[in-house]
Amino acid sequence: MSLNEALLPEFDHEMANTRKSLERVPDDKFDWKPHAKSMNVRQLALHLALFPSWMASTLESASFDYAPVGGAPYKPPVVNSRQELLEIFDRDLAKAREALKGASDAQLMETWSLLAGGKTILSMPRIAVLRSMVMNHMIHHRAQLGVYLRLNDMPVPGLYGPSADEQG
Repeated sequence: MSLNEALLPEFDHEMANTRKSLERVPDDKFDWKPHAKSMNVRQLALHLALFPSWMASTLESASFDYAPVGGAPYKPPVVNSRQELLEIFDRDLAKAREALKGASDAQLMETWSLLAGGKTILSMPRIAVLRSMVMNHMIHHRAQLGVYLRLNDMPVPGLYGPSADEQG
């Protein structure tokens, strides 16, 4: 079995769980945050919605410089509704799945680098980037969103079985 074939079932499962979580984001709580040092709901949910684009980008390029010398730094899009979050997520999810489906083992073992101002922050094989910097990172922030939902008395989706809100 190729690496991409081994990763696709996990990708499909985790992305479906992330979409379920994004579907619960309340439009009227976009500016809420649990602590002054925390992201607000809008920032956290947008961060989650962008993970598929990171996967596609990782598979399509050798590096990403989020603050290139002489260029504009990366700026995420502006969103004002759950619907906009889901549109971004769904659009990029299709691209990410196609990129992963078409990735060869050799491509997945090539080094990918994250840069800031031309300086390397990290370099690792693409497969490691996809698992750690995309999938695991996404799961971490999805759990944060679950806490945000709970703190706002919003139903938390079941991701690996039913949640307390989905118990019979």
